[in-house]
Amino acid sequence: MNRRHLLQAALLAQPVSNTLQPLDYGRSFLQGKWADNRVRFWIESRTRILDPERPTPIDYYQCASCKSENTFAPKDLFHKDNYDFLPIFGPEDGVIFRRKASLTPEYRQVRKSTEMWECQTYKLVRSRKVRLLRSNREIREATHAGIPIVAQTEIADPRTGLRAIIEYPVKTMNIHDTRDLYQVDSGPVAFPDLAKRHPRPAESLSLAFVAFNAPASADFVIESPTPIPGDARVHHYSRLESLSAANRLYACE
Repeated sequence: MNRRHLLQAALLAQPVSNTLQPLDYGRSFLQGKWADNRVRFWIESRTRILDPERPTPIDYYQCASCKSENTFAPKDLFHKDNYDFLPIFGPEDGVIFRRKASLTPEYRQVRKSTEMWECQTYKLVRSRKVRLLRSNREIREATHAGIPIVAQTEIADPRTGLRAIIEYPVKTMNIHDTRDLYQVDSGPVAFPDLAKRHPRPAESLSLAFVAFNAPASADFVIESPTPIPGDARVHHYSRLESLSAANRLYACE
């Protein structure tokens, strides 16, 4: 473990008062207030950024992806030049991702929350019965029992003092019973760049997938401009980061 990872581990060992009660991700939504389209989005993950220079944490809610559409049109409901559309909402600012087949300047836009469907109503449902899974055996047993599992991955940067708790439902869980092993593979999540303080914290967010099979480290693959044959570039999950982390898994019954 290098010096940076040692410092990350030391920072993560400090107790945090801003613990999260896991959401019920099957029943948590976010809805816009704009009268012309009171759109409702399903929440896929939550990222809490904790800054020692701010009195309160900042929560961002990453919502499910959809396709670009001609909303309420009589026909031809999808745009011909179609793209993936994914929003992240926060208390002051949010991010909208529009991923086309090739790189475009409209890919990532940070906006005031009031400009995203005229602000939002949060319809958050917290899991009623939550049990921290304390061993590989408990993780395996909950997986085999078909119980929904929610993960929290906490990361930190010792240089800035920033830390974040990324919470998400475990969509894919790998299990090896005879070796007493598990491995989480889930996403997308809102991955924050903690290496510097951004003027607008929403600017730090990228889309990523996360994997881990131990309590103290996590690997991320982050969506980034990626070259492909023919001198073109696309947005693809290609940038890899391995970080010290504090991983928690909860059975949510």
